Amino acid sequence: MKHKSRYLSFRVGILFCLMTLLTLIMLSLFMIIALIENRYILFTVVGCTAFIVLLYLSYKWVYKPYQETNKTLSLFSEGSILQGIFDLRCPLSEQMDDATKRFKVMLDTKELFKLSKKQAEYLALQNQINPHFLYNTLEGIRSEALCAGMDGVANMTEALGTFFRYTISNVDHLVTLEDELYNIQNYYMIQQYRFGDRLNVSVEYEEEEKDVLMLLLPKLTLQPIVENSIYHGIERKIGKGNLRIKIQSTTDRLIIVISDDGLGIEKEQLDLLNKKLRSTYLEDVTQLKGKQGGIAIVNVNNRIKLLFGDEYGIYITSTIHVGTDVTITLPKVKE
Repeated sequence: MKHKSRYLSFRVGILFCLMTLLTLIMLSLFMIIALIENRYILFTVVGCTAFIVLLYLSYKWVYKPYQETNKTLSLFSEGSILQGIFDLRCPLSEQMDDATKRFKVMLDTKELFKLSKKQAEYLALQNQINPHFLYNTLEGIRSEALCAGMDGVANMTEALGTFFRYTISNVDHLVTLEDELYNIQNYYMIQQYRFGDRLNVSVEYEEEEKDVLMLLLPKLTLQPIVENSIYHGIERKIGKGNLRIKIQSTTDRLIIVISDDGLGIEKEQLDLLNKKLRSTYLEDVTQLKGKQGGIAIVNVNNRIKLLFGDEYGIYITSTIHVGTDVTITLPKVKE
């Protein structure tokens, strides 16, 4: 009670209930007097009618809109919606309406991305000596391997260098699907040295839809999900594992389904993960450090939602001992 009393809505509700109760008591007294002494009959009838009408108007005009607004604010606080808070049908006050509009201006995603890109470019410049040292070291290992006739080590080192160059050096947040698939090809080549014939990765799309490869998507959308599928689904499975990337497109959407025939995900864990993916909370990348699966799926999902809106993102379906499907829904964005 003490905790709730700090909210104005709680105080208004208590006062309204007390005033209603007081009015009801007074009307009841007048009704008793009217019945016993045969006085104030007209006043009592008019008063009761007005009281009922006011109660009805309070319910329709105040309580119902308040409940609607409160529900929207609750969904926003839970992370279930983002845009809905800017379209309140009945704001609590003019000042709250102005504050919400101001908040919407401040949350302009274009401004956020300009800032994010500047930060990324700054960090890339600040740390550029480390990537160059890494590339030069890998190139040195590759040269030594070629001289020693160790072609396998040379090829793996070359694939690793290409993978890191794509991951670290490119600060653009949108890349072509073709670039993402080429990065997956390098990642798969590296994993083959670890898994050998146990791992098979395939990419499927309609031959007449080659233009789909030129569509844009956030950089590092596919690799974290592929890595997650391999680690959690295929690596712990006995025998060979298959991973398929199926690309489809509709009039206005790009749909990518990454499927594996691994161990699958328990229903309780799956429901929890999908609930988190439906959320609009933007997880701090630092919170995801150290987690297996590279840059977490939740992080990829948050970047998609931040860029394109709540209707896009990731959804997962899975069956234990059968496999997992990760569906990525994106808008069709051309360069």
